[in-house]
Amino acid sequence: MQSSSNAAEDPFDEGGRSILRQPLSVWATAGAAVVAFMGIGLVDPILPSIAKGLEATPSQVSLLFTSYFLITAFAMLVTGFVSSRTGGRRTLLAGLALVVVFAALSGTSTSVGELAGFRAGWGLGNALFVSTSLAVIVGAAAGGSAAAILLYESALGLGMACGPLLGAVLGDMEWRYPFFGTAALMAIGFVAITAFLKEQPRPARKTSLLDPVKALGHGGLASAAASAFFYNYAFFTVLAFTPFVLALTPYTSGAVFFAWGVLLAVFSVLVAPRLQKRFGSLKVLGGSLMLFAADLLALGYGGHTTAVVCTILSGAFIGVNNTVYTELALGVSDAPRPVASAGYNFVRWFAAAAAPYLAPRIEEWTDPHIPFVVAAAAAVAGAGVVAVRRRSLTLTPEGPVPEHQREDAAAAAIQPA
Repeated sequence: MQSSSNAAEDPFDEGGRSILRQPLSVWATAGAAVVAFMGIGLVDPILPSIAKGLEATPSQVSLLFTSYFLITAFAMLVTGFVSSRTGGRRTLLAGLALVVVFAALSGTSTSVGELAGFRAGWGLGNALFVSTSLAVIVGAAAGGSAAAILLYESALGLGMACGPLLGAVLGDMEWRYPFFGTAALMAIGFVAITAFLKEQPRPARKTSLLDPVKALGHGGLASAAASAFFYNYAFFTVLAFTPFVLALTPYTSGAVFFAWGVLLAVFSVLVAPRLQKRFGSLKVLGGSLMLFAADLLALGYGGHTTAVVCTILSGAFIGVNNTVYTELALGVSDAPRPVASAGYNFVRWFAAAAAPYLAPRIEEWTDPHIPFVVAAAAAVAGAGVVAVRRRSLTLTPEGPVPEHQREDAAAAAIQPA
């Protein structure tokens, strides 16, 4: 399978014009997206501090991720339904408002159960925002959809890199402060979007609650979602379980995950498109998943220094995988992009909820190595799905855009793969 023609172009030049020349509405949305993605990795450096402050076990603290992503998964069935009726701007503002409220409430928690509950509300707000933000950027950005996707991927990488830093700096003073800090930043994003973003045109075709599930009837999309499910289990084993294994101070852990996020951003935006152009998307994805599996085994069985290096290195494989899965989710079926993305994300986010819950329990039942063995096996399973279903995972040919996709172009939505 060949990658799209955009992969061959300079990633910072679209049609001879720098993609950095964007209206304020785009920068306001992209800036808020950075903060939204920061919220995913925000708690990484302070997981041990939260466990200590709330007198909770690692498996109990893992519920912060589980509740967040479980709600996110189910919210995928709702976001398209809401945004196609209320409009992108109102959906963004509703999501931001929920994040502000529940992030602030998270900082007031007196038990891990309370905190997990508030994180669930945070997950709903983040789902509404993140699933709509690319649609808004596509509608407002100069340079076309390729430029918009690149800006979105850059926001993802920057947010994933900076989240651990913010968590480390504020969390070193008090574990509650990162939550208050996120609430403040998202409130600024709310004001910026209110001031600079005008309402985008609503799609002519409204999305029903069952449309994303029906879209999974397409063999290619179902295969992409199944492979991404296994990959996400491995991904979030690194994100949610590794901080307990490394046992670093908040500052050191923040630095490790910052370096991890930088690699994720660089390989997602700069390296993956070049690899796709040279080798084809499916070969790149299969190879990256197998290398990720090897990295997880080294992380689990190596010494402490090896574990730190492999944690950082995993960001490179995750960045490549994110980019290729994004392309597959949006191009492997003829479903409208918001609908295909919602169905795909509905499946894969369940793995993001499962991994933080299962990994510490597997350690309790066995030893610290086995959670990484399971994660490595999941990555191999993802590569196996790609190999077995490679014919179904061929992107739809370049050509005229179907009528329903033209109508929904302004509402194209995507989650971080």
